[in-house]
Amino acid sequence: MNRDLPIADRRQVRRAALRLVRRDVPGFTATLLLNSLAAAAALVSPWLLGRIIDSISAGDTVDLLAAIAVGAALAQLVLSRYAEKVGTRFSERVQEHIRAELLDRVLALPAATVEHIRTGDLTARGTTDVAVVGRTLRDAAPAILVSSLQALFLIVAVFLVDPVLGACGLLALAGIVAASRWYLRHARPAYLEEGAARSELAEHLTANAAGARTIEALGLRAKRTRAAERVIERGRAAQLRTLFLRSVLWPSVEVSSLLPPVLVLLLGGVLLDRGQVTLGAVVTCVLYLRRLDQPIETILIWLEQLQSSGAAFARIEGLATPAREEVAAAAPRGDRIEACGVHFAYEGGDDVVSGVDLTVRPGERLAVVGPSGAGKSTLGKLLAGIDRPRLGTVTVGSVPVADLSPAQLREHVVLVTQEQHLFLGTVRDNLLLADPTAGDDRLGKALAAVGADWVDSLDDELGSQSSGATLGPDRVQQLALARVILADPHTVILDEATAMLDPRTARRAERSLAAVLEGRTVIAIAHRLHTARDADRVVVMDDGRVVEVGAHDELVAAGGVYETLWRSWHGSRSVGDSHRADR
Repeated sequence: MNRDLPIADRRQVRRAALRLVRRDVPGFTATLLLNSLAAAAALVSPWLLGRIIDSISAGDTVDLLAAIAVGAALAQLVLSRYAEKVGTRFSERVQEHIRAELLDRVLALPAATVEHIRTGDLTARGTTDVAVVGRTLRDAAPAILVSSLQALFLIVAVFLVDPVLGACGLLALAGIVAASRWYLRHARPAYLEEGAARSELAEHLTANAAGARTIEALGLRAKRTRAAERVIERGRAAQLRTLFLRSVLWPSVEVSSLLPPVLVLLLGGVLLDRGQVTLGAVVTCVLYLRRLDQPIETILIWLEQLQSSGAAFARIEGLATPAREEVAAAAPRGDRIEACGVHFAYEGGDDVVSGVDLTVRPGERLAVVGPSGAGKSTLGKLLAGIDRPRLGTVTVGSVPVADLSPAQLREHVVLVTQEQHLFLGTVRDNLLLADPTAGDDRLGKALAAVGADWVDSLDDELGSQSSGATLGPDRVQQLALARVILADPHTVILDEATAMLDPRTARRAERSLAAVLEGRTVIAIAHRLHTARDADRVVVMDDGRVVEVGAHDELVAAGGVYETLWRSWHGSRSVGDSHRADR
């Protein structure tokens, strides 16, 4: 299964950029208008300087022309100041929209996508890429807009002063155009490769930090170090590639930018000798072309940044692809879950679930047990729609579970594992994620149902700030179970959901959940076999297959795999442990 998130193509990025502009048309229009006026005001002084030179040569006064030039310079200063202010505000609003869209898209990703993507890829897109795009919108977009208008006006102005000199200067810019086209042709794939290398590095850093103790315990430091070095080398090679592109672009631009005024001076001298142009016209054209250096340099400086931010924007916009490709499934007709001839294998491996046929009746309490590696958790993910079978079908109400949209899936099936996350905020904030309309009374009942009476001892109770570090894994797990109660799905799949709790608290939470989830379908994947004893039916898995199905007493009496598991589990506990767990 592909673990990489999609990347938007150029057309999708252009559409996304236009969509962002349409969200704030007044801001974009004001930015464009003020920058256009500032660029127009910048043309006045060079033109007046040429007139002043010609007027002095003719013996005329130049006081009025000088006053107008000063006024034009002040007007340009004021207009540029307000253009920058309006443009920055516009860019900040657009950046806010990007962050909001990114969050919505991440939360709307299908469960199967979230389960299998690279954590580092998603992290890099949500942090580094958003920051790069934000900086570009704040700084590059206004700068490029202003510089493009200035360059356009300057080129038009040169042609208006003298078409021959204008054509000469424009012809001399061909080197810049050629170098820029070459750079743009190679830049996008190079910067996408650099972004992918950055994501892979983030993935390795995250994995090494999270598994530091495991790495030390298993003596994997040297192996992980070599893997990290390979990732770093890939990143270095990608950065060298983009550096090479810049090292070709900039010298070419520097040389090409010197040619227009030099050629205009040479040609202007010839035309001046022939009386075809005035000295003021030649000086004006040279000043315009010299001023052209600054906007062209600005455009090309930010052109490089645009390639990087364009690749980052493509990666951000790519998060919309799973949702865009998603086709809403028909509404399930009933709550019955059926697995027919299900086979599943992880990428590059053998089947871990083979030929499973299983029907889960509405309202049934089903326990799935088996030795370690039997395929229990994988079956739970298949039933929850996180994974899609390689062969066979898994349906709820005759609709494939994996085809349900995230919103549909949450209404029907919820998977709870021992790996849970507590978001930054209060206890109340974390609970309201499951049902934003729930009042404090309902929140309190959900907490009581999972035995989370410790909330009452917090300083501000539901309003207390919460984090996994301060509460501990057992309390985080209780809050996760309380969220399940608030979500109110018809089927709950518990994959060792109480593993983080001590045996006594776990038993109490399971009994409370059993009472609260009365009438709902509960599928419990557990190693603690007292869960199986309380179930309506027990499904026994071994080597990816369902080998036994039946009630607890029936399976113990049958003397098969389950009886062996029960005897091994029950006999491995001390009498005191047994009494405490069963209380």
